[in-house]
Amino acid sequence: MQSDDARYLKRIRLKSLTSNTDIASLARKVVEECRLISPSRLPEVEQLLFYLQNRKKSAEKKEKKQIKPRDLTPFEGMELDEEANINSIDDYIELLYEDIPEKIRGATLILHLARNPDNLEELLQNETALGALARVLREDWKQSVDLATTIIYVFFCFSSFSQFHGLITHYKIGVLCMSIIEHELKRYDLWQDELLKKKKADILSNLKKEYEKALKKYHGLLTKQEQLLRVALYLLLNLSEDTRTELKMRNKNIVHLLVKTLDRDSEELLVLVVSFLKKLSIFLENKNDMAEIDTVEKLVKLVPCEHEDLLNVTLRLLLNLSFDTGLRSKMVQADLLSKLTSLLGDEAQRQIAMCILYHISMDDRFKSMFAYTDCIPQVMKMLFDCGEERIDAELISFCINLAANKRNAQIMCEGNGLKMLMKRALKLKDPLMMKMIRNISQHDGPSKNLFIDYVGDLAAQIGLKEEEEFVIECLGTLSNLTIPDLDWELVLKEYNLVPYLKDHLKPGSAEDDLILEVVIMIGTVSMDDSCAVMLAKSGIIPALIELLNAQQEDDEFVCQIVYVFYQMVFHQATRDVIIKETQAPAYLIDLMHDKNAEIRKVCDNTLDIIAEYDVEWGKKIQSEKFRWHNSQWLEMVENRQMDEAEPFMYGDDGEPFLQNGDILERPDLFYSSDGIIPVDGAISPEFFTDFQNGDLLGPHGFPSSKIHPRSIWTLERHKMFKRHWIRKC
Repeated sequence: MQSDDARYLKRIRLKSLTSNTDIASLARKVVEECRLISPSRLPEVEQLLFYLQNRKKSAEKKEKKQIKPRDLTPFEGMELDEEANINSIDDYIELLYEDIPEKIRGATLILHLARNPDNLEELLQNETALGALARVLREDWKQSVDLATTIIYVFFCFSSFSQFHGLITHYKIGVLCMSIIEHELKRYDLWQDELLKKKKADILSNLKKEYEKALKKYHGLLTKQEQLLRVALYLLLNLSEDTRTELKMRNKNIVHLLVKTLDRDSEELLVLVVSFLKKLSIFLENKNDMAEIDTVEKLVKLVPCEHEDLLNVTLRLLLNLSFDTGLRSKMVQADLLSKLTSLLGDEAQRQIAMCILYHISMDDRFKSMFAYTDCIPQVMKMLFDCGEERIDAELISFCINLAANKRNAQIMCEGNGLKMLMKRALKLKDPLMMKMIRNISQHDGPSKNLFIDYVGDLAAQIGLKEEEEFVIECLGTLSNLTIPDLDWELVLKEYNLVPYLKDHLKPGSAEDDLILEVVIMIGTVSMDDSCAVMLAKSGIIPALIELLNAQQEDDEFVCQIVYVFYQMVFHQATRDVIIKETQAPAYLIDLMHDKNAEIRKVCDNTLDIIAEYDVEWGKKIQSEKFRWHNSQWLEMVENRQMDEAEPFMYGDDGEPFLQNGDILERPDLFYSSDGIIPVDGAISPEFFTDFQNGDLLGPHGFPSSKIHPRSIWTLERHKMFKRHWIRKC
C-alpha cells in the first residue's frame, strides 16, 4: 500500500468519508473495489479509515483553539460560502486561469486546504497547482492585493515546515516577496504624500468631507496592505532559518525595509517586524546595517507600550543592539534611560530592562546620568528585598557598575544605605556585594569617611579562612581608605595583619589577584610613618624585591610594588633601609625606561627623592638619565669608524682620539655656553645637570626658557661635535 515511487502508488479518494460514516462498511467496499488490496488486510484498512476520520475532527478542533504566536490569523477576504475539499483541487486550479475574482476564489479555496498541515504532502505532489499559483502571483500581484496576499499565504503554510523550504526556493517566492514589500512601502509613501496634500487643500478651502473621504479610503487600503506585508514578512522570517538564505535577504536590503516598516501603527505587524529584526541582529553585518539608519530612534518610540508582546520583543532587540557602543549612545540620546527606569517596576519586563541598563552603565560617560533618575533607589530596594536569598547576577552587576560613579555612590550611602550593604555582605560573605562596597569606597569625600566605622569589621575578615574572592574584596576596600585620621598602626597590631601580609608576598603563596591586593594594601598603610617602619623591620622590603623579580612581566604588579617604594622613601627610617640595605634603587633605575608610562612616572618620582637624599645614588641616577637622553649621540661616537668623508675623527697614527675609554669620562666633549669646553677642563656628567639648571649659560648662551637642554643635545650634537674635532686637529 505504501511506496516511495509514484509509479507503484494507488490513490483512493474517499468522497463519502464524514464524521458519521460507518468505517467497517466503507472498509469492505474499498477492499472489494480495489483489487490491489488483499481481503486479509481488511483490519488495516479499517484502522487507516478510522485515523482519517478522527484526523478531520481534530483539525476542526484545532481551528477553534487559540492561534500560536507564529501563526497568521484569518483576514478579511478569506471567508467562503463553501467548504474546500482536497478532491476538488483540479477545479480550483481551473479557476486560476480565469479573471481576477475567480483567481482570488480559486486561491482562497486552495489556501483553506493548505491551512490543514495534513494536506500539504498531497499539495506538494500536485506540481500543477503550485506552478499555477506561482505564475499567477508573478504576473498579477500588482493587479490585486487580495490575490497576492492569498497566494503568498498558501506558500507561507509550506514555509512553516523546514522540509518544504526547497519548494519555495524553487518557485522563487522569497525574491518575489522582497519585491512586493519594497513596492508596497513605496506606495505607502505616495499615499502619505497625497493625503497630506489633500489635508492642506481642505484646510484652505474648508472642505472637510473630501479629506474625510480620502482618509477613509486610505485606512481601507492600509489595512489590506498591512495584511499583505504581514504574510510576506512571515514567509521570509521562516525562510531565514537558513543562514545562506538570510544572507541573500541582507544583500537585497531586508534590514532597511524592516526598519522602514517600523513607522506603522499596526501592533501585530510591528511584533512581526521587530521579531525579524531581533533575529537578524545577532549577526554583525545586520547590526551594522541597523546602526547606519535610525533604528534605535524608532524602537525607543515603542517603549513603553500597552501591547505586552510588542514591548517584550522590542526590549530584547534593544538588548541585542546595546552590545554596540555607538548604539548605546543613541539609546541614551533618545531618552531610553528614563523609560527603562520606569519599567523596573514591571516584573514581566524587569530583567530585560535591567540588562540594557547594565550595558549602558558600562560606559563611564553615562554612569552619572543615573543619578538624575529614580533608578538607584529602586535597585537599592531590590537589593534589600532579597533578604538572605541569592541576588540576581544582573542586579548586582548593575549595582557594581553604578557604584563606580562618585555621585551614584553618595546616593547609595544616603540614610542607612552603607550600613545595610555592609551588614548583608559580612553576614552572607557575598564577594559581589563586597565588590560593590569596594567601588563605593574608592571615591573621596563624605562617602569614604563613613567607612571608618567598618575598618575593624573588614580587617577581621582578612585573618580568617574565608573564601579567597571575599578576602580580595575586603583587602581592596581597605586599600581604598586613604583617610588621614585613620590609625593604620593600631589596625595592623590589633588584627595582627603584618605576618599575613608578609606571608602572602611570597610568589605562589596564593592566587595572583590576592597577592596584588596585598601589595596595594601595603602601599596604602605605608603612607603612615609608623606603619612604614613596622613593615620595614618585618622584612617586607626584601620580600617585595623578590616578588618584583618573579612578576617583572606583569605591569600591574611592577607598578604597585614601585608605588610601595615611593611611599616608603618619604619616611626617614624606611628611606635609609631602602637606600642602604637593599638593591631597590638599582631595580628602579632599570625600570626608569620601562615601556609602561605609569611605571616610568612612579619610578622617576621615587628616584628623584632618592637622588635628593643620597649623593652617591644621585650621581648614578643622573648619569643613567644622561645616557638615556643622549643614547643616539653616544652610540654614534662610540661606534664611529674612519671613512674618507671625516678623516679628522682619527689622529695622525690612525688611532681614534676616544680610544677605548668611556665617552662620559671625556669632559672635553661637553658643550659650554660658547659652544666648546676647554680641553683641560675637568668636567663630569654633573655638568649636564648644571647646564639644565642654567648655571653655565653665559650672556651668549641659549635661553633656557625657550630651548630645553635635551633639545640642544639632540639637534646640535652632530654639528657641534664635528666642529670640536676640527678645532682640536
